[in-house]
This record gives sequence, structure tokens and C-alpha cells, in this order.
Amino acid sequence: MDRLEIRGGRRLDGQVYISGAKNATLPILAAALLADEPVVLKKVPHLNDVTTTVKLLRRMGVDIIFHDGVRLEVDPRGITEFVAPYELVKTMRASILVLGPLLARFGQADVSLPGGCAIGARPVDLHVSGLRAMGAEIAIEQGYIRARAKRLRGARLVLDTVSVTSTENLMMAATLAYGETVIENAAREPEVIDLANFLVSMGARIEGAGTDTIHVQGVDSLAGTEYTVLPDRIESGTYLVAGAITGGRVRINHTCPEHLDAVLAKLDEAGAKLTMGRDWVELDMAGRRPKAVDLRTAPYPAFPTDMQAQFCALNAIAEGSGAITETIFENRFMHAQELQRMGADLVIKGNTAITRGVAELTGAPVMATDLRASASLVLAGLAASGTTVVDRIYHIDRGYECIEEKLAQLGADIKRLPS
Repeated sequence: MDRLEIRGGRRLDGQVYISGAKNATLPILAAALLADEPVVLKKVPHLNDVTTTVKLLRRMGVDIIFHDGVRLEVDPRGITEFVAPYELVKTMRASILVLGPLLARFGQADVSLPGGCAIGARPVDLHVSGLRAMGAEIAIEQGYIRARAKRLRGARLVLDTVSVTSTENLMMAATLAYGETVIENAAREPEVIDLANFLVSMGARIEGAGTDTIHVQGVDSLAGTEYTVLPDRIESGTYLVAGAITGGRVRINHTCPEHLDAVLAKLDEAGAKLTMGRDWVELDMAGRRPKAVDLRTAPYPAFPTDMQAQFCALNAIAEGSGAITETIFENRFMHAQELQRMGADLVIKGNTAITRGVAELTGAPVMATDLRASASLVLAGLAASGTTVVDRIYHIDRGYECIEEKLAQLGADIKRLPS
């Protein structure tokens, strides 16, 4: 397995271009199964999760062609299989997103129970109960969700908890259902809105995306389209924290500042000077050490769970003490022990990480345990004295495009070591 070697202590200075959002690309690729014609997607990031999804769709019979590195043509007209097998989806929980589209368009789907990062329980109950309410017959056996339906029917669906993938799956299924579907307590994330916009561009009738109630009026078919994926807000936040943790200056381009409100508020609280335009944000610490912040994760538009680990690293070298409370996943502090190996004064009490900032972290060999934890260890390595080697970086390759190249553009001393 590849590793990242980081020689820390350099103040980052420069600008970086933000890639298309992983968490928007994956559901949009799944939604392409609903179309009767080819779709063209632009700003598709080069990520392991995207590669896995492409392999999955190709196995089903979908014709996929890459153009110019960032354009993807997806032609679902040749689909012959309706199975998402375990061997392809065991590393990626987003695989369940093909369940709704396959069932809605083809009346059948056999989808392996998903894998992904080991950060807590992610039950499929909301997906299953919602599709059953729309008329599907579903059995869970031998590790697969086996779903059948002649044609789904519109229904009123009240989600017990706010769930992004459940909202997306049910919204996709509803586009070809008979009648109207109302999804209440829906997720409001920008990626949900991006998926809805993509579906509308194919001819879907959707209102309310971005609010807690989404109305979908089913149509008979969806057409081809050309669509640009929105910028990745988590990658955006990660590079801004990289600037803050090193006392540097970082400008991110091709981003959506309005999607970063909660993150920018905490960076401002940490002492960063922030300026921004329509599609860029610049952070300048002017060599100062950041101040520790308190935060609590919650569904959008509150502070994102996917930025929690990065702020744990920031708090580790900040002035003062900070408390970070995780409310989304119960097992998302696995990076804490690795940060402690680097000298962080950090303790976990229940679902809260309490950190007393130290003046300096020390480089050490560390191991990534999940996608965002791996990002936090890279950030800690940037700020540490000496050399940090981050192992098991296949996690980070699932969600960050060319991270070592982008950090090198900002002045980091970082390189990939082949296995």
C-alpha cells in the first residue's frame, strides 16, 4: 500500500483548484441509470470511489467513456444486469445509491449491503422502508437487498432521521414512480440539491430540494443531458485548514463559498483572515498560531461531520482548549490515537474530543483509519516538526484528488511512497 511522507514545519502559501464533489458525483452517476439516453458529466474527480462506481456500472452493461480527463459520457441503454455485487462495493457505502434507480427504471435490483469507512452504523432501514412504502417487495438475504416492483407508486415518506443517501435514493426512485412522492425530514445538503438539479435537467419534476420537504411528481421517462458537478466543499474546507494549521496563506479556486458558512465561521473564530469572491476563498493566518475552537457536528447547514477530524488536528496545535462533539457517527474519533502519537494532548469523553493545544507536534509514523481521519493526519504532518509517514492512504484516495500534488503546489514537502 502507498504511503505519504511529509516533512513538516513549512508555512503553506499559494492557491489550489478545487475538484468536483465526490459526494455529488456518486449519486449523479447512479442517477444516470434512470436515463433513456446518454448523459455527459463534467468536472468528474479522479477518485477511487468514482472508479469503483464506474466499474460497477460497466459490469451492469453501461457504456462509459472518459473525455479529456474530467468529462464522462455515460450511456445506460445497454444495461443487462441489475446486480451490485459485494466484491465491487465492499469498500464503498455509496453503492446503495443504485438501488432506487434500478428499481424505478427496470423493476429489479440486487444490491450488496454497503461497506465504506468504519466510522459507525449506517443502517439501510430508511432506504428499504421508503421503497416498500412506494410498493416494492424487498427481502434482505445472504448480504443482499433484493428488491422488485412492477412500477413504484408515489407516497408520503417521513424519514426517522436526516439521511443524505436515503433522501437521494428515494428522490431518484420517485422520479419514475406513478404519482407524487413527498419526502419529509429530507437532507438539505448541497449535494442533494445538485442531484435534484441533474435529475431536473433530464426532465424530472422536483421541488423543494434544499429544504426539509421534497416533492417529486413522477414522469414516464428521463432523457439525456449534459451537467457539471458542483465543487467539493469538504476538499475546500480541508485545504483552508491546511493553511490555518501551518500559519500560512491559501486561496482556493472553483469553490462555492456559500456552502462553507459553518466551516468559515469556525476558521474566523480560530483567528484566520478570510476574503472571498463568487467562486474563491482566501485564508491568511499571517504566521499566527490558530486559536482553539469548540464545535458540534450536525446535518447541513450546521458544521459537517466530514470536517470534524480536520479541526481536531487544528485544535491539537492551537492556543487554548477546544471541545469537538460528534453527533452523526458514533465511531469517528479513530484519528485521536494517531494524533496522540504525534504529541497531541487529546482525550475522548463520550462523543466529545477535548484538546489542549501544544506548541508543536512531532512527526511520527501513523496509520489512516478512514477517509477524513487520513486527511487530519496529513494536516497534522504539515504542522509537525520532523517527518510524518501516513500509511494506508487508499482511504484518502477515495475522496481527495491528487492531494500530494495540490499540497506541493502550496509549498508542502510531501511525496507518495509506493508500496
